[in-house]
Amino acid sequence: MGIRIITDSTSEISQEQAQQLDISVVPLNSIFPDREYLDGIDLTKEQFYEMLAAAEELPTTSQPSPYKFEQAYREAHAAGDDQIIVICISSVLSGTYQSAEIAKETVTSELDSSIWIIDSESATLGLRNLIHRALDLRDGGKSAEEIVQILEVEKQRLRIFAAIDTLEYLHKGGRLSTAGKIAGTLLNVKPLISLQNGKLQSIGKSRGMNKASEEVWNFVNTDGGIDFSMPVALGYTGDIERFASFEKISEPHLVELGDTKPAILSIGAVIGTHIGPGAVAVSYFNKK
Repeated sequence: MGIRIITDSTSEISQEQAQQLDISVVPLNSIFPDREYLDGIDLTKEQFYEMLAAAEELPTTSQPSPYKFEQAYREAHAAGDDQIIVICISSVLSGTYQSAEIAKETVTSELDSSIWIIDSESATLGLRNLIHRALDLRDGGKSAEEIVQILEVEKQRLRIFAAIDTLEYLHKGGRLSTAGKIAGTLLNVKPLISLQNGKLQSIGKSRGMNKASEEVWNFVNTDGGIDFSMPVALGYTGDIERFASFEKISEPHLVELGDTKPAILSIGAVIGTHIGPGAVAVSYFNKK
């Protein structure tokens, strides 16, 4: 009897990493005018940002079909993992959680497995952190039921704060007027956002990316700070070279990690579509 953890591709965990971690990743879909791509399978993050920059209209994304989750459940059962924990992107942001639930209903009479489905109320770096917390609990000998109970409580402490470099994609997505885009670009305005309790929220703005990066950490400290006993991740969209200044600004705030380094992750299509390249973010569990 084994425990299989299943997540979706917005966790920023690649198929290769999933194999190493002994988990399963179900891909979402990125839809461009020419075709539909499976996130992380036939469209890499580098390819996505190249195509995003060239696109006149924003691509769209869609949740996996229930059948994709059915396949993941059957594969887990065939491998001897009859305790299945699914951890999905926020149900506010995607229908992925619903697909996982529909698939569970379909296979319940077929498989002699117990399936739990958790709405992470997060995405991207935050979802990744919750997955790694689940792995720590699994490796520590916790039962599937215990893992689910712990994660349902601890997910409330997940935080993501981010600074956006360009207004172009907020404008293309209808979240910013043309006048607002022009004025903001002239003034070098960088929006600040958070993802908390499942929802993306605007929390402020700053002038220039260095100042915006410092403001990100001001929000972290105001929120109560980081629980360094839990997973921490820094992220970026697009070119990693533009991430270097944020990483340097972050260093003094991460000294309590000691020799442990935060995960550095490229943020994929689902969030990247709406905020564009050049954004930077931090995700963590706040202190109790």
